[in-house]
Amino acid sequence: MRFNGLITGCVLITVPAIVSADILSFAIGAGVWNETPEGNIIIPSNAVTPTVDVENNLFWSEESQGYIFATLEHPVPILPNVRVMYTKLDHTGAGSTAFAFDGESFSGTVANEFSIEQTDILGYYEVLDNVVSLDLGLNVRLLDLTYMINDDAGTSTSGSVSAPVPMLYGLIGGSPWPGVLLSAEGNYMSISGSTISDFNAKIAYTTSFFIGFEAGYRVQSIELDDVDDTNAKIDFNGPFLGAYLKF
Repeated sequence: MRFNGLITGCVLITVPAIVSADILSFAIGAGVWNETPEGNIIIPSNAVTPTVDVENNLFWSEESQGYIFATLEHPVPILPNVRVMYTKLDHTGAGSTAFAFDGESFSGTVANEFSIEQTDILGYYEVLDNVVSLDLGLNVRLLDLTYMINDDAGTSTSGSVSAPVPMLYGLIGGSPWPGVLLSAEGNYMSISGSTISDFNAKIAYTTSFFIGFEAGYRVQSIELDDVDDTNAKIDFNGPFLGAYLKF
């Protein structure tokens, strides 16, 4: 599938009232996201098998995916705080099915490999930073997709696409107890009917020994509307658990 027509332009306006952090702080961490994929890819021009379901045709199932992140917050009011986060979604499957994809028809035993690498480069401002937290900013997601499909008759296709995806970012949360943050966080982009979103709700606890823990639920969605004669709606949902060091 060719996704090169997805990102053609984006105009974003963010005018937050800037609140700077009191001190310089740095955090680095990692975790595991136990996600379940669901959804389908629809090729309207294919009258035989227009719908490719990720569970029934690609045989994707629940997977544990890793993520890593680093955050820098500082007391300089004009400059945004910075977070970098990397997530990789790997899905493979094989089974007896029949469908058309990327101009090829597959049948019999069909195997596939999909990999979606995401590097988020986020700049954000702390609009509120006390008992109630409110962050606003801009995230540029570097998206790298590779895929391969083949069947036992020798038919195969593969490809890759890389694109920067600008997304609006926001976080709202509260601290009912010292060191504890309950928050909802989201990244969102919509253009020409196609949408990419990434939301999570979590609880984070930073101890007095520079060690912190986080747990929550993350929902990521990719929706394509007539991109290279293809429609798609694929979701990745599930709980995550991570740990970090904060200085």
